[in-house]
Amino acid sequence: MAGIIERIRKSWTESDDKRDEGLTTPEDILRQDNLSYGSDGNWQKLDIYRPKGTEGKLPVIVSVHGGAWVYGDKERYQFYCMDLARRGFAVVNFTYRLCPEFRFPAPLEDTSLVFRFMQEHGEEYGLDTERVFAVGDSAGAHLLGLYLCARSNPDYAAVLPFGLDPAPAVRAAALNCGIYETSIAYKLDPNMQEIMKDFMSGGGTEKELESISVIRWLSSALPPLYLMTSTDDFLKYQAPILTKALCDKNVPFRLRLYAGEDRQDKLFHVFHLNIRSTEAKACNDDECEFFRGFCRP
Repeated sequence: MAGIIERIRKSWTESDDKRDEGLTTPEDILRQDNLSYGSDGNWQKLDIYRPKGTEGKLPVIVSVHGGAWVYGDKERYQFYCMDLARRGFAVVNFTYRLCPEFRFPAPLEDTSLVFRFMQEHGEEYGLDTERVFAVGDSAGAHLLGLYLCARSNPDYAAVLPFGLDPAPAVRAAALNCGIYETSIAYKLDPNMQEIMKDFMSGGGTEKELESISVIRWLSSALPPLYLMTSTDDFLKYQAPILTKALCDKNVPFRLRLYAGEDRQDKLFHVFHLNIRSTEAKACNDDECEFFRGFCRP
Protein backbone atom coordinates (compact mmCIF):
# COMPACT_ATOMS: atom_id res chain seq x y z
CA MET A 1 0.00 0.00 0.00
CA ALA A 2 1.37 3.41 -0.98
CA GLY A 3 2.16 5.62 2.01
CA ILE A 4 -0.13 8.34 0.66
CA ILE A 5 -3.12 6.01 1.01
CA GLU A 6 -2.44 5.42 4.68
CA ARG A 7 -2.03 9.16 5.26
CA ILE A 8 -5.25 9.97 3.42
CA ARG A 9 -7.23 7.43 5.41
CA LYS A 10 -5.89 8.73 8.71
CA SER A 11 -6.22 12.46 8.08
CA TRP A 12 -9.58 12.32 6.29
CA THR A 13 -11.05 10.11 8.99
CA GLU A 14 -10.09 12.71 11.57
CA SER A 15 -11.50 15.53 9.45
CA ASP A 16 -14.79 13.75 8.75
CA ASP A 17 -15.18 12.78 12.42
CA LYS A 18 -14.88 16.44 13.34
CA ARG A 19 -17.31 17.55 10.60
CA ASP A 20 -20.02 15.08 11.64
CA GLU A 21 -19.52 15.14 15.41
CA GLY A 22 -22.87 15.12 17.20
CA LEU A 23 -24.98 14.34 14.13
CA THR A 24 -27.63 11.63 14.48
CA THR A 25 -30.37 10.16 12.31
CA PRO A 26 -33.11 12.80 11.94
CA GLU A 27 -36.43 11.89 13.54
CA ASP A 28 -38.23 12.37 10.22
CA ILE A 29 -36.08 9.86 8.31
CA LEU A 30 -36.73 6.16 7.88
CA ARG A 31 -33.59 4.17 7.10
CA GLN A 32 -32.98 0.62 5.91
CA ASP A 33 -29.35 -0.33 6.38
CA ASN A 34 -26.82 -2.86 5.16
CA LEU A 35 -28.72 -4.28 2.21
CA SER A 36 -26.55 -6.51 0.02
CA TYR A 37 -26.24 -5.52 -3.63
CA GLY A 38 -23.50 -8.02 -4.51
CA SER A 39 -21.76 -11.16 -3.32
CA ASP A 40 -19.07 -9.45 -1.22
CA GLY A 41 -20.61 -9.11 2.21
CA ASN A 42 -17.84 -6.86 3.50
CA TRP A 43 -17.97 -4.20 0.79
CA GLN A 44 -21.11 -4.43 -1.32
CA LYS A 45 -23.66 -2.97 1.08
CA LEU A 46 -26.11 -0.09 0.71
CA ASP A 47 -28.55 1.94 2.79
CA ILE A 48 -31.85 3.47 1.67
CA TYR A 49 -33.23 6.60 3.35
CA ARG A 50 -36.63 8.19 2.86
CA PRO A 51 -38.83 10.71 4.68
CA LYS A 52 -41.14 9.16 7.24
CA GLY A 53 -44.84 9.24 6.49
CA THR A 54 -44.44 9.05 2.72
CA GLU A 55 -46.51 6.54 0.80
CA GLY A 56 -45.70 4.72 -2.39
CA LYS A 57 -42.69 5.15 -4.60
CA LEU A 58 -40.45 8.19 -4.36
CA PRO A 59 -38.01 9.67 -6.89
CA VAL A 60 -34.54 8.34 -6.14
CA ILE A 61 -31.08 9.87 -5.75
CA VAL A 62 -28.10 7.52 -5.88
CA SER A 63 -25.00 8.89 -4.14
CA VAL A 64 -21.50 7.84 -5.26
CA HIS A 65 -19.12 8.86 -2.49
CA GLY A 66 -15.72 10.45 -2.95
CA GLY A 67 -12.40 9.72 -1.32
CA ALA A 68 -9.64 9.60 -3.97
CA TRP A 69 -10.68 6.01 -4.81
CA VAL A 70 -8.99 4.88 -1.56
CA TYR A 71 -11.23 6.21 1.23
CA GLY A 72 -14.85 6.47 2.26
CA ASP A 73 -17.96 4.38 2.70
CA LYS A 74 -21.68 4.78 3.25
CA GLU A 75 -21.20 5.52 6.94
CA ARG A 76 -19.16 8.62 6.07
CA TYR A 77 -21.94 9.81 3.75
CA GLN A 78 -25.00 8.88 5.80
CA PHE A 79 -25.74 12.36 7.18
CA TYR A 80 -25.33 14.08 3.82
CA CYS A 81 -27.55 11.46 2.16
CA MET A 82 -30.22 11.63 4.86
CA ASP A 83 -30.20 15.40 4.47
CA LEU A 84 -30.94 14.95 0.76
CA ALA A 85 -33.75 12.54 1.62
CA ARG A 86 -35.39 15.21 3.79
CA ARG A 87 -35.96 17.14 0.56
CA GLY A 88 -38.48 14.53 -0.60
CA PHE A 89 -36.37 11.82 -2.20
CA ALA A 90 -35.45 8.23 -1.49
CA VAL A 91 -31.65 8.15 -1.35
CA VAL A 92 -29.42 5.14 -2.03
CA ASN A 93 -26.07 5.39 -0.22
CA PHE A 94 -23.56 2.62 -0.87
CA THR A 95 -20.07 1.40 -0.09
CA TYR A 96 -17.91 0.30 -3.00
CA ARG A 97 -14.63 -1.58 -3.21
CA LEU A 98 -11.61 0.66 -2.67
CA CYS A 99 -8.01 0.75 -3.81
CA PRO A 100 -5.53 -0.76 -2.92
CA GLU A 101 -7.62 -3.72 -1.77
CA PHE A 102 -9.17 -3.73 -5.26
CA ARG A 103 -8.15 -2.28 -8.59
CA PHE A 104 -10.21 -0.53 -11.25
CA PRO A 105 -12.85 -1.31 -12.50
CA ALA A 106 -14.11 -2.72 -9.17
CA PRO A 107 -15.73 0.57 -7.96
CA LEU A 108 -17.30 1.19 -11.37
CA GLU A 109 -18.68 -2.35 -11.45
CA ASP A 110 -20.10 -1.83 -7.95
CA THR A 111 -21.82 1.36 -9.10
CA SER A 112 -23.42 -0.61 -11.92
CA LEU A 113 -24.51 -3.33 -9.49
CA VAL A 114 -26.28 -0.76 -7.32
CA PHE A 115 -28.38 0.38 -10.25
CA ARG A 116 -29.15 -3.27 -11.04
CA PHE A 117 -30.27 -3.72 -7.41
CA MET A 118 -32.69 -0.83 -7.87
CA GLN A 119 -34.07 -2.39 -11.03
CA GLU A 120 -34.71 -5.65 -9.20
CA HIS A 121 -35.92 -4.29 -5.84
CA GLY A 122 -37.50 -0.94 -6.62
CA GLU A 123 -41.02 -2.06 -5.81
CA GLU A 124 -39.90 -3.64 -2.53
CA TYR A 125 -38.27 -0.46 -1.24
CA GLY A 126 -40.57 2.16 -2.72
CA LEU A 127 -38.13 3.39 -5.37
CA ASP A 128 -39.55 5.04 -8.47
CA THR A 129 -37.23 3.61 -11.09
CA GLU A 130 -38.76 5.91 -13.70
CA ARG A 131 -37.42 8.95 -11.82
CA VAL A 132 -33.80 8.22 -10.95
CA PHE A 133 -31.10 10.82 -10.31
CA ALA A 134 -27.52 10.60 -9.09
CA VAL A 135 -24.89 12.65 -7.29
CA GLY A 136 -21.16 12.09 -6.98
CA ASP A 137 -18.30 14.15 -5.62
CA SER A 138 -14.55 14.14 -6.24
CA ALA A 139 -13.59 10.54 -7.11
CA GLY A 140 -17.30 9.70 -6.85
CA ALA A 141 -18.05 12.29 -9.55
CA HIS A 142 -15.40 10.61 -11.68
CA LEU A 143 -16.95 7.18 -11.17
CA LEU A 144 -20.47 8.47 -11.75
CA GLY A 145 -19.30 10.21 -14.91
CA LEU A 146 -17.79 6.98 -16.19
CA TYR A 147 -20.97 5.07 -15.33
CA LEU A 148 -23.09 7.58 -17.26
CA CYS A 149 -20.68 7.28 -20.19
CA ALA A 150 -20.94 3.49 -20.12
CA ARG A 151 -24.74 3.71 -20.20
CA SER A 152 -24.84 6.27 -23.01
CA ASN A 153 -21.84 5.30 -25.16
CA PRO A 154 -21.68 1.70 -26.48
CA ASP A 155 -18.02 2.18 -27.35
CA TYR A 156 -17.14 2.63 -23.70
CA ALA A 157 -19.41 -0.16 -22.50
CA ALA A 158 -17.62 -2.46 -24.95
CA VAL A 159 -14.18 -1.89 -23.39
CA LEU A 160 -15.29 -2.62 -19.82
CA PRO A 161 -14.49 -6.12 -18.56
CA PHE A 162 -17.94 -6.56 -17.02
CA GLY A 163 -21.39 -6.48 -18.57
CA LEU A 164 -24.02 -3.84 -17.92
CA ASP A 165 -27.19 -5.46 -16.60
CA PRO A 166 -30.62 -3.86 -17.13
CA ALA A 167 -30.92 -0.79 -14.91
CA PRO A 168 -33.05 2.33 -14.53
CA ALA A 169 -32.09 5.26 -16.72
CA VAL A 170 -30.64 8.28 -14.91
CA ARG A 171 -32.75 11.33 -15.77
CA ALA A 172 -30.22 13.89 -14.52
CA ALA A 173 -27.10 13.91 -12.37
CA ALA A 174 -24.95 16.27 -10.29
CA LEU A 175 -21.16 16.08 -10.52
CA ASN A 176 -19.52 17.87 -7.61
CA CYS A 177 -15.85 18.93 -7.43
CA GLY A 178 -14.85 16.06 -9.68
CA ILE A 179 -12.03 14.75 -11.83
CA TYR A 180 -13.02 14.41 -15.47
CA GLU A 181 -9.72 14.61 -17.38
CA THR A 182 -7.41 12.18 -15.61
CA SER A 183 -4.24 12.74 -17.64
CA ILE A 184 -4.01 16.40 -16.62
CA ALA A 185 -4.81 15.59 -12.99
CA TYR A 186 -2.13 12.89 -13.02
CA LYS A 187 0.52 15.30 -14.28
CA LEU A 188 -0.38 17.96 -11.71
CA ASP A 189 -0.80 15.79 -8.61
CA PRO A 190 2.03 13.60 -7.23
CA ASN A 191 -0.45 11.98 -4.82
CA MET A 192 -2.58 10.80 -7.73
CA GLN A 193 0.53 9.38 -9.38
CA GLU A 194 1.13 7.28 -6.28
CA ILE A 195 -2.50 6.17 -6.03
CA MET A 196 -2.62 5.12 -9.69
CA LYS A 197 0.17 2.62 -9.02
CA ASP A 198 -2.34 0.66 -6.94
CA PHE A 199 -5.56 1.67 -8.70
CA MET A 200 -4.67 0.65 -12.26
CA SER A 201 -3.18 -2.73 -13.14
CA GLY A 202 -0.45 -1.09 -15.23
CA GLY A 203 0.31 1.58 -12.65
CA GLY A 204 -1.30 4.44 -14.56
CA THR A 205 -0.04 4.26 -18.12
CA GLU A 206 -1.08 6.89 -20.64
CA LYS A 207 -3.47 4.40 -22.23
CA GLU A 208 -4.98 3.54 -18.84
CA LEU A 209 -5.48 7.19 -17.93
CA GLU A 210 -7.26 7.77 -21.23
CA SER A 211 -9.47 4.76 -20.59
CA ILE A 212 -10.76 6.30 -17.33
CA SER A 213 -11.04 9.89 -18.56
CA VAL A 214 -14.68 10.98 -18.56
CA ILE A 215 -14.25 13.51 -21.37
CA ARG A 216 -12.84 10.78 -23.63
CA TRP A 217 -16.13 8.84 -23.55
CA LEU A 218 -18.81 11.54 -23.55
CA SER A 219 -21.69 11.19 -25.97
CA SER A 220 -24.67 13.35 -26.88
CA ALA A 221 -26.91 10.78 -25.15
CA LEU A 222 -25.63 11.76 -21.70
CA PRO A 223 -28.38 12.99 -19.33
CA PRO A 224 -28.50 16.66 -18.25
CA LEU A 225 -25.87 17.53 -15.66
CA TYR A 226 -25.50 19.94 -12.75
CA LEU A 227 -21.79 20.75 -12.36
CA MET A 228 -20.58 22.23 -9.10
CA THR A 229 -17.26 23.57 -7.89
CA SER A 230 -16.21 26.24 -5.39
CA THR A 231 -13.81 29.13 -5.10
CA ASP A 232 -11.16 27.13 -3.24
CA ASP A 233 -11.78 23.67 -4.66
CA PHE A 234 -8.36 22.30 -5.66
CA LEU A 235 -10.07 20.58 -8.62
CA LYS A 236 -11.84 23.75 -9.79
CA TYR A 237 -9.81 23.74 -13.02
CA GLN A 238 -11.49 20.47 -14.05
CA ALA A 239 -14.98 22.03 -14.38
CA PRO A 240 -14.25 24.16 -17.50
CA ILE A 241 -12.53 21.18 -19.14
CA LEU A 242 -15.73 19.19 -18.77
CA THR A 243 -18.04 22.04 -19.77
CA LYS A 244 -16.16 22.54 -23.04
CA ALA A 245 -16.44 18.83 -23.81
CA LEU A 246 -20.16 18.87 -22.97
CA CYS A 247 -20.70 21.84 -25.27
CA ASP A 248 -18.93 19.98 -28.05
CA LYS A 249 -21.33 17.05 -27.56
CA ASN A 250 -24.43 19.24 -27.09
CA VAL A 251 -25.10 17.82 -23.63
CA PRO A 252 -27.26 20.20 -21.54
CA PHE A 253 -25.70 21.27 -18.26
CA ARG A 254 -25.79 23.90 -15.55
CA LEU A 255 -22.49 25.08 -14.04
CA ARG A 256 -22.32 26.72 -10.62
CA LEU A 257 -19.31 28.14 -8.82
CA TYR A 258 -20.10 28.57 -5.10
CA ALA A 259 -18.49 31.19 -2.89
CA GLY A 260 -18.57 31.95 0.82
CA GLU A 261 -21.35 34.13 2.19
CA ASP A 262 -19.30 37.34 2.14
CA ARG A 263 -17.06 36.12 -0.68
CA GLN A 264 -14.06 36.42 1.64
CA ASP A 265 -14.48 33.06 3.38
CA LYS A 266 -12.73 30.17 1.72
CA LEU A 267 -14.99 27.47 0.32
CA PHE A 268 -13.06 24.28 -0.13
CA HIS A 269 -13.38 20.97 -1.99
CA VAL A 270 -16.65 19.06 -1.29
CA PHE A 271 -17.92 21.77 1.06
CA HIS A 272 -21.47 20.54 0.37
CA LEU A 273 -20.96 17.53 2.65
CA ASN A 274 -20.90 19.75 5.74
CA ILE A 275 -24.68 19.89 6.13
CA ARG A 276 -24.43 22.39 9.00
CA SER A 277 -23.10 25.10 6.69
CA THR A 278 -25.17 27.72 4.89
CA GLU A 279 -23.32 27.12 1.63
CA ALA A 280 -23.93 23.37 1.74
CA LYS A 281 -27.65 23.92 2.29
CA ALA A 282 -27.79 26.28 -0.70
CA CYS A 283 -25.91 23.86 -2.95
CA ASN A 284 -27.93 20.80 -1.95
CA ASP A 285 -31.18 22.76 -2.31
CA ASP A 286 -30.10 23.86 -5.79
CA GLU A 287 -29.25 20.34 -6.93
CA CYS A 288 -32.48 18.82 -5.64
CA GLU A 289 -34.45 21.61 -7.30
CA PHE A 290 -32.59 20.84 -10.53
CA PHE A 291 -33.69 17.21 -10.23
CA ARG A 292 -37.31 18.19 -9.58
CA GLY A 293 -37.31 19.84 -12.96
CA PHE A 294 -36.94 16.36 -14.48
CA CYS A 295 -39.52 14.59 -12.28
CA ARG A 296 -42.44 15.06 -14.62
CA PRO A 297 -43.81 11.92 -16.29
